[in-house]
Amino acid sequence: MRVTIARRHFYFHRIEVEQAMNAVVPEPVTGASVDIGGTAYPLMQVGAVITRQDRRDFTSGEVLRAMQALGFPVRTSPSAASTAPSALSESAVLSETAALSDSVAPTND
Repeated sequence: MRVTIARRHFYFHRIEVEQAMNAVVPEPVTGASVDIGGTAYPLMQVGAVITRQDRRDFTSGEVLRAMQALGFPVRTSPSAASTAPSALSESAVLSETAALSDSVAPTND
């Protein structure tokens, strides 16, 4: 399949990407990632490996579109559900803070 990354056209097959990433140790995922062979790789790492270009030459969005076109599952954040605070936990913190401020009486020394 023809994909464009960093204004260059590349012809990749899904199996070629899997083979290229097979021997690569994944870096820690801090942003968007792609699942290749059951392993999550950062998009920029995948882009650098398959294009052999410097990571400054392309964007994660270009790699994201290319990986989606090849049929790989892509995650746009490491774990959005676990990192986003819930409304319940925010209200609990606010009520706890209010209770603490009410229980501390000002002293006139």
